[in-house]
This record gives sequence, structure tokens and C-alpha cells, in this order.
Amino acid sequence: MEALNQLLDDLEDRGALTDPVEVLLAFQEWAESTGRPLYPHQQEAAERLILEDKHLIAPTPTGSGKSLIGVAAILWSLARGGVSYYTAPLKALVSEKFFDLVDLFGAANVGMVTGDGSVNADAPIICATAEILANQALRWGDDLNVDTVVMDEFHYYADPERGWAWQAPLLTLTKTRFVLMSATLGDTSWFAKNLWEVTGREVAVLDSAKRPVPLEMSYAAEPLEKILQGLANQDRLPAYVVHPSQRAAVEEAERIASLDLRLGLDPDTAAQLKDQVNTVQFRSSFGKTLKPLLLKGIGIHHAGMLPRYRRLVEKLAQAGLLRVISGTDTLGVGINVPIRTVVMTSLVKFDGNKERHLNSREFHQVAGRAGRAGFDTVGYVVAQAPEWEIDNAIAIARADGNAKQLEKIKKKKAPEGRTSWTEGTFNRLAQSAPEAMVPRWKITHAMVLNTLQRPGNQAENLNTLVYRNHNVLRATGPAKDHNPFADTLQHILESLEDSGVISGRQPGRGDSAGSDSAGDKGRPQGGHWTLTADLPETFALNQDLAPFALDYLQAFTDHADSPSAEAPAAGGAFGDTLDVISVVESVLDDPNAILRAQERAAKDRVFAELKASGADYDERQTALERTTYPKPLSQELEAAFETYIKANPWARGYFISPKSIIREMVETGQTFQAFEASLKIEFSEGVLLRYLSDAWRALTQIVPEPLKTERFIEVLDWLNDTIDKVDSSLLDEWKFLENPELRKTANLDGTTSAGGPDETELAFGERPDGTFDYRLNPAKLGTELHRELFSWLDMLGGDEFERLSAMETKLRSDQGGVSRPLAEIPPITESGWDKQLGAYWDAHDFMETVGEARHQRNFRVITQPTEADLPASIGISPEAISENLWLAELTIVDGDGDLDFGFYALLDPEASNEAFHPIWTPLGLCERL
Repeated sequence: MEALNQLLDDLEDRGALTDPVEVLLAFQEWAESTGRPLYPHQQEAAERLILEDKHLIAPTPTGSGKSLIGVAAILWSLARGGVSYYTAPLKALVSEKFFDLVDLFGAANVGMVTGDGSVNADAPIICATAEILANQALRWGDDLNVDTVVMDEFHYYADPERGWAWQAPLLTLTKTRFVLMSATLGDTSWFAKNLWEVTGREVAVLDSAKRPVPLEMSYAAEPLEKILQGLANQDRLPAYVVHPSQRAAVEEAERIASLDLRLGLDPDTAAQLKDQVNTVQFRSSFGKTLKPLLLKGIGIHHAGMLPRYRRLVEKLAQAGLLRVISGTDTLGVGINVPIRTVVMTSLVKFDGNKERHLNSREFHQVAGRAGRAGFDTVGYVVAQAPEWEIDNAIAIARADGNAKQLEKIKKKKAPEGRTSWTEGTFNRLAQSAPEAMVPRWKITHAMVLNTLQRPGNQAENLNTLVYRNHNVLRATGPAKDHNPFADTLQHILESLEDSGVISGRQPGRGDSAGSDSAGDKGRPQGGHWTLTADLPETFALNQDLAPFALDYLQAFTDHADSPSAEAPAAGGAFGDTLDVISVVESVLDDPNAILRAQERAAKDRVFAELKASGADYDERQTALERTTYPKPLSQELEAAFETYIKANPWARGYFISPKSIIREMVETGQTFQAFEASLKIEFSEGVLLRYLSDAWRALTQIVPEPLKTERFIEVLDWLNDTIDKVDSSLLDEWKFLENPELRKTANLDGTTSAGGPDETELAFGERPDGTFDYRLNPAKLGTELHRELFSWLDMLGGDEFERLSAMETKLRSDQGGVSRPLAEIPPITESGWDKQLGAYWDAHDFMETVGEARHQRNFRVITQPTEADLPASIGISPEAISENLWLAELTIVDGDGDLDFGFYALLDPEASNEAFHPIWTPLGLCERL
């Protein structure tokens, strides 16, 4: 441990710390001492980096040890007292690299910075997501203290959404040495030329790298089970089977397990596997699916899994205990799952818009994972034919050369309207090199504001964004004659000035001050802009909409007693707490799999209600088109955001996204598992957990202290406890980051939890016996009452005043007078119901009873009702209502959109708490205030 830190100490003691030859020799000796001497291309890379101090472009094949190349660059930088950044596209990879470098250089020398937070951010070695470095580079340029940048997975440079973050440092850090690494870079000649022109430093391209483990590729028109059995017979397992979807990965794993194939899992390995698996808790829905598969030597790996299950599968694979792993292309982004064979079940992917063939980069990114250096002499890649081609091959094989049988075969074809593939597709991908990367530059308000704060000449700094980006420099044809980024910059500067965020002279188009060349037309030539508005302290680190949420909540603090237009499920302090949660949820990234499931559940519910009510097809379709997932406070938040961006143009291009995940779990009294089961999202439980973890951190960091009420803290504690009990690895990870020594005590799945009966997950306000404490979670009581009112709503819509009177009588009888305050409220009686309904029908011709009428936004509970909350026609004086009762209001959805009537009820929270269900009485249908 900390071997390279010790190496540097030894060099310093000998006075050779800055001697490149001595450092290189020491690095070589260290590599040999590990039993893994440097490959020739690693040796060449170390020489270029340490002896010659060049930039390095390393298009090294997967499995050829590119990480060690990055380590050599960091070692030489640290030896000279420099600061190094190691960037990667995913937080999981950043975390993994952090721990790897801690092991080599010691915890004191390594830090980590992501959008979630930072650990040891002043260390000389920083692991970070690409966007972190990009924003710092735009803000500080060459004043940023960074000697060396190692960009891993550099092919993300071509990512349509995130590619700018890989480009920005190359434009602005002209004194920094870069190491650009990926297995699928394609043609790198332009990068080498541009890096030299921008920095004046020579560039070495490591084109000598060879795969230490060569690949053999084949195409198979066979069922998956036959492919796997053949691989087992030829000693070509373990295999990673790549599927186009998470569902397919799980379903195929279960199917393969059910066939009891002979995959070479010997008794000793099976016993060891059982011992390891039994050390882990499998409480979630997916966990109950995963455990029996693991015991058969079959793992699952995809982004929707709980992190601890993914880590478990990776650990078991690294220990050589798994024979087959069924997953998605998460394999292609640097995840450490050592395998001998990759089986690709499809050469087609859905890119969010359409089905298309894999491109060469995508194919090689996954295929290159086959073959383990130090374990395998050959790696194998098998592409499975599409189902229709497999069926044809089976039919031909059954004919066994019989001409008559062959003539009878009706060959299947690829499904119409679907993208398919053939052996020709496979051969083309296998033989082609990765495509040249296309730059994906963009300019946003946030980038411009960062750049305006950078030391130096503002106009020149802005010109770099517009005229020296790779899109412009590499443009050809008509694109070369028009620079869209000039227009974008002009609009951004104008909006920043108009909003008062910056002030100063902004040159107009064609202002030639300082230059007369045609190529400078439209460039900012002179002038100076001054920032007149405060930016978030973490602006250069994390460009999300947390500042908007904070701004809104600070205003909310001043108006905490004002009811919102879209009132919470329970009024008063707890209603405010739910609204605070909704504000923060609106600025979090959308967990699309969860939102799609919520919308699907809402549509299913509305469809069933409408069908039961006899609604015709067109009416049902219209209602379904309007139905989406819950979006609390959407109107208020969207209006506030429109106002906010006028004063904060850096937020343009961002969008708030109201949603209700934590809020819905609280209001409905659901645990993680119950929420997952209700939405049928067992394949996406990892997405849900990541969202809850991000939300917990955001709630902790964003919400102002005055809004952190006792009830808010209780919700926050419950959320933290839920995350910990479902999968503590996300929380434990930060403990490990702060104290890497804790990893030694971690379980196989990366958690520190001991498990046991006390690990039972509870919903917010739920008691151990399954009942609820409504005083702790009044929203749950409101939700239960809301559902009870649906049958009453049906009777109101049907003008069934006699049945309403009978329902009221039965309700009072069933409750048996357990609530003295409610018993003192006089009944409405049959004539009373008739009169109330008559008043409604005099004003309206229609009453909606399903769909929108049952939406949460049309219901509220006021925990401290005043005289102003009671309708004048209710016939009861405020003095007759006990101060301990709550008032519920269900707004009636009429055909005119007036929303001027409501169904009112009184609720006794104390009696409800003792009875474990709502204790209430109706006040009737009245005109709203």
C-alpha cells in the first residue's frame, strides 16, 4: 500500500526526486516488483511522459494497462510538486480511481470532487468528473493550479450532451500537460496537431500499443443456451452476455438458469460461492431474483441495479466464481468485470429516438472487454444472429440435408419496421476502426459567466470560446463560412447586460477596434464587463439549479404562512415541509424510469376508473392524454423560474422538473420496497435509490436553516434511514472517501451494515406493527381520507342524496362515537343532502367523479382551520368545531372549470391515531369561498 508514495520519499532522500531518469527507473522497478513488468507500449508512454514531458495521446486497446500510463503521468507531476487531475465520465469510475490512487499514493495525497461534494479537495492529485475540471478551466484558465490532466474514457469528447466538458480544458489550459486515453479514439492526428499549436508542447501518439490478449470473433446463428454450452465445453467461460435492455438481461438470466446447463461450476467453487453469497442480505424484490442466480454461477449487471448488488457481482467475478454474467453495455464504460468471452445478443440499439446499428466505437468498446491480461491467452467475441435468422438455421438443421424437407421450409424474414442485422453487419463492425470523433461544442450562459471572471483579457477569453473551439477549427464546406457560436455569444452577452448581471461596454457586430481583418468581424474587440450580480459560491463546481431552489425557498420562508394555490395534502407546518421537499425535487435530475412508471400507473388508474364509469373511447383517450406523473407546485415553480432567469441568465438552457417521488412515498406511507412494487420497477430499483440519495444530499445542502423544522428533520432522518437499510453502500462510499481505511471492514457488497432484525425498513410514520402514527405523518392520514371520499364523490355525481344519507348514518354507527368532538356535529340528513346537491345542480350541469376529480391537487387538509376556511353555507358556527379537528376539502371538478364547489369533512387526528384509520364526518357539498 502507498508504494508509489514511498518510492517518491526514497527518491527525495537520495536527492533524485526531480531527476526524470531516476524517476523512470524507479517506476520500472516498482512495476517489476508487482509481478507485472511494463508492456513495451507502457514503457514507451512512461518515457514520453517522464523523460520528454510531452502530451500523450493513448489510443490503447482495452486490457492493455492504460491506467498505469495515467499513473506514470501523475507520478512525474507529483515528483515535481505539481497538481494532477484524473477525470472520468461517471461518478462510479471517479470513485473507483480515487481508491486506486489512494492505495498507490496515500490518502493525504488524493482528493475527489464531483457535483455531489468533495473530499480532500486541496490534495495534489484530484479525481473528478469531466464537468468539474471543465468549469474550473473556464473560470481560471492558466491560473488554475494544474500541471497534468489525465482524461480517461476520452471518447466521451464526441458525446452530444457532454462532449463540451472534454473539450473546454483543451482550449483554456495552455500550460497544462494532457494525457488523453481511450480504447476507441479513432484518428487522432488532428488532436496531436492542435494540442501542439495551442500549448507549444510536443505531442506523442502512442500508436505502438497492442492488445496483450488478442481477440477471436465469430458469428453464431444459435440459441443463447447452445452458445453458452459450447463456450463451456471449450473452456471459454466466464462470459458476459450483452443485451439491449435491462429487462432482457434479467429475463434471459432466469431462463438460462432454469435450463440447468453444465457451465463448469465445480463443487468447490459452488461451495465457495454459497459461502460468499450468504454473507449478503437480499431484501429487495430484485435481490430475491438475483440470489438464486448467483448460487448457480450466473450474475446480472446493469445500471438499474442497487449499487451493492453490482459491486457484489463484480467482486464475485473478480474472484472467478461466476460463469456467466447477463447484462447491458455498462460493461463498455470501464467497469472492472474480468471475463474471457463477450456474447453480443444484438448489434442494434435504441438511441432514444430510433433503433440503429451499433457504430464501430460502440461495438469495439464492448467487444474489447473480452480477454483478461495475466489470465487469458485469447479473448473471444461472439455475435448472436437475430431471432428470425436463428429460427431459419434451426429449421435447416432439422432438415438434415433432405431436399424435400428443405423445400418445405418457409424462411422467416426480419420484422417489418424494425432494424435488424446480419453476419455482414458483424463483419463490417469487427473489421472497422473506431470512427473519428466529432466535436460537440456549445456555449451557455454559465460558460460565458465563468469566462468573464477569468483573469486576463475578457475579449480574448471569449474569442477562444467562439473562434478557437474544435467545431470551428475543424469545419469544412459551408459550415466554415458561418459561425453559429458568434450569434450565440452575442445573444448571451445582450441578455446578461439587459438583466443587469453584467455591465460595461459591449462592442457591436463588426466593431473593428483593435483589428481590421475580415476574420475578426463580430468578435468582442475591446471593452470590459463587470459582474454586478452574485453567483453561487459553488458555481464553478456544480451547475445545477440548486441556486434557484435556494432563492425560492428563501422567499418561501418569508411567506411560510401563506397558503399555496396548489395546497399540500396536509396544511400547516407539515404541508410546508412537503412543499419544501417538492421545491428541491424540482431541481434534481429526472429518474426517467421512475417517472415513466408513475405516469403508467396514473394512466392505468384513470383508464380503469373511466371504463368502470362507462366513459366512451374518445373520452378515455382525451383523459389519458392529459394524465402524467404527479407534479406538485408546477404552476408556482414554473412561474417563479421564468422570473428567476430574467435576473439570472446563467440559468437559461436549464429546466426545472417538478416531480413527486419522496413526497409520494411520504403521503402514501410507502417503504422503498412498497413503492417499487406499486410501480413495478424492480429492474430500476438502483435508479430509485440513486435518486433518493441525491435528494437526501440536496435537501441537506439546499434548504435554509429556518425551514429545517422538527418535522423536516424527521423526514430527512427517515430518508437517510431508508437509504441505509436498502443499500448503505451509497452513504458508506462517502465514509470510505473520508477514511479509506474503513474499506477493510466492508462487506462483499461494499456495505458496512451488519444486517439483522433491526434492519427492517419502515415507511415514514410507520410503527413496527405496521400501523401509522398520524401525528408524525399527517399526510398519510390525509391520503387515506382522500381515498375514502371517492365513493362519496360517486354518489354526489349521481345525485344520490338518499344513499349519501345512508352512508353518513353507517359511518357514524361504525365509528361508534370514538370521537366526542365529531359526535357533537349534527348530521346532514337526507333533506340536507338534497338541498346541497340542488344548489350545485342549479349552478352546473356536470360533475366529474373520476380521473381529474380524484387528483391529489384537488384535495387538501387544513390542520388549523379558521373561520375564513369554513364555507358560509355549511350551517355550523366555527365555535361549534373543536380546535383539535382538521378540515378536509375536496374541490369538485365541474364541466365549466369554475371549481366553485367543494365537498367538506371534519377529521379527528387523535381518534384516528388510536383507531389506526381515519375518523371523520362529512360536512357536505358547499360553495367554496
